[in-house]
Amino acid sequence: MSSLKQRTLAEAFDPRANSIGFLRWFMAFLVIFSHAGPLAGFYGGKDLGTQWSNEQSFGGVAVCGFFFFSGFLITKSRMGRSSTARYFWRRAMRIIPAWWATLIVTAFVLGPIAWHRETGSSAGYFTATSESPLTYFVNNMWLNIGQPNIANMGGSTVYGASTWNGSAWTLLYEFRAYILVGILGMVGALANRRVGGLVAVAIIGLATLQWTNAVQLGSIIPVLGDYRTLLLFAPFAFGMLFALFGDRIVIDDRVAVAAALVAAYTYATGGWLLIGQYLFCYVLMWIAIRATFLQRWERFGDFSYGIYLSAWPLMQLAAYFDLQRYGWLIYHLVIVIACHIWAFFSWHLIEKPAMSLKNWTPKPLAWLLSKLQPAFDRAKRVFVNPRYSSTRTAQAIREQAEAAK
Repeated sequence: MSSLKQRTLAEAFDPRANSIGFLRWFMAFLVIFSHAGPLAGFYGGKDLGTQWSNEQSFGGVAVCGFFFFSGFLITKSRMGRSSTARYFWRRAMRIIPAWWATLIVTAFVLGPIAWHRETGSSAGYFTATSESPLTYFVNNMWLNIGQPNIANMGGSTVYGASTWNGSAWTLLYEFRAYILVGILGMVGALANRRVGGLVAVAIIGLATLQWTNAVQLGSIIPVLGDYRTLLLFAPFAFGMLFALFGDRIVIDDRVAVAAALVAAYTYATGGWLLIGQYLFCYVLMWIAIRATFLQRWERFGDFSYGIYLSAWPLMQLAAYFDLQRYGWLIYHLVIVIACHIWAFFSWHLIEKPAMSLKNWTPKPLAWLLSKLQPAFDRAKRVFVNPRYSSTRTAQAIREQAEAAK
């Protein structure tokens, strides 16, 4: 274990051989176990983890980990040479198609089954005048949950909530974080890592102010009136710091053990949001590097996103059939198997094909761009500062300057 004790993150992290895939999969199941409280009545009807912590459930801990890894990976991706338009296209292809498929399956497969179970008939579902299944997709398609329920269902369930995907609210914040990184890359704040790091530290600092109640941030910055913004942006920003300063962050076994102990202590006694979550994120990165035996976890596909999207709708459907009455083990076994089946097809039929289009450009758009390319090139040379940008244009300007010497 000594070989990695004093290596930096930049030296130790291999983007093609790490255990992030397993960790994301594991955290997706933490979300399932957590939500089995309010959706199935286990753990006293509360999210798992809230029995020991006043700050966060196990599901919230998992989401923290998701956003940390997202901040790390997305920032490293944006530090490449892809254009801003291509960057946003790739991010959209990763998150939108599977979400749209989830909405469609929920409204037109799971919803009718639940309606028949609740009413004893199929009549009235598609003609519902309130929260129509026909508007469920349109009202939620752009990640903002404008219609959480369908046809006012949920009244007959013991534990079912009046929402068909109570986990999906995080997707909007995820894409907002993508926008932040996209803008930072466009203005060169990631090529000059001091600027990008300052932005990340500022986000974490604002989160600290929020959790200490030192300042009423919502009255000063209206967008921060929603506490969830900094709740999720803080671990994302921490991941940005790991991407920007990987050559300064030491991956040390002793630090990881100490960080795990302190994180657990703050979770149980207080201080998780101020300190513990960041120590937890360090431990996650340490595991991603050190757990070499888990590096091939995704050889059959990346199922974490599909599991995250499908878990709540499947658990909500299970509530209509009182699956929880068969006990904790049977309930979780059924949900876990069902989520894996959903995630398998989501990955192979939707997510992977969508990601294969990351470099695709429609022919009409490609033709238009080719005509406008000279004007774009002139504008780039005016506005792109080669000292602070990692784009192809900046690289070309630097190479021309070197050749002219």
